[in-house]
Amino acid sequence: MTEKYMQHTIANEISYSGIGLHSGKEVMMTMKPADVNTGIVFVRTDLPGKPQIRALAENVSSTVKATTLSVDGAEVFTVEHLMAALAMMEIDNIVIEMSSPEPPVTDGSAKVFCELLEQAGIVQQQEERKIYSIDKEFSVYDGDRYIVVTPYDGYRISFTSINKHPLLGTQYFDIELDTESFKKEIMAARTVAFTEELEMLKKLGLGLGGSLENVVVFDKEKILSVPRFDDELIRHKILDVIGDLYLLGPIKAHVIAVKTGHAFNSGIAKQIQAYRTREEQ
Repeated sequence: MTEKYMQHTIANEISYSGIGLHSGKEVMMTMKPADVNTGIVFVRTDLPGKPQIRALAENVSSTVKATTLSVDGAEVFTVEHLMAALAMMEIDNIVIEMSSPEPPVTDGSAKVFCELLEQAGIVQQQEERKIYSIDKEFSVYDGDRYIVVTPYDGYRISFTSINKHPLLGTQYFDIELDTESFKKEIMAARTVAFTEELEMLKKLGLGLGGSLENVVVFDKEKILSVPRFDDELIRHKILDVIGDLYLLGPIKAHVIAVKTGHAFNSGIAKQIQAYRTREEQ
């Protein structure tokens, strides 16, 4: 089932440089307008032939601490915060050139990306936007963790997070999503990390661009960063869901998630995409 509105791209090219959250590598990112039906395309300008990587569910190759997209050996990773901004600013067609594999971490949220898109200007295009209305239930379960996507007239996410940290515990957040509610409630929420995780991440070569400013860091008892929300963790979890599910393009659905992360988001996106492909044949 698809619903029709108009597609959007950006009016002008815009660039931003910084370092990647996990790689710590310098990156120059340039976002460029694109024609109708282009979709979201990443271009690795630092690799021979400047390979293109389309933001599609079937191109997810890893979900370890972030979402990685790969095509023929070329990859981009930690794309979910940028994807969330593109989703909620309703950008359908854009080319994103990057001089290394990871977008800039900015402040660890989607806020800077939303501001860049607004700065570039958002323009309506002369082609209908295809919004996929979920018409059956999809689910991924693993023990007491699960994500369910059900039919819904709108876009809503209900998330439950349970964490044994004394300052976190059980958090629940339910939001009816549109551009305004995203900007007010979700856009500025940053990734959460724990000091005991950080050593392990560094050994894996991850988290090298993280700081107390772009990550909300907790030690065993307290919070080391200055939080933007009392429940920043769960708001950021919702941000990740939005970014990961935008690999399907715009959808109408109610997403119910309990204690999940990127692997679940990717799993359900691939499930929905496989079903959609079968239905369209």
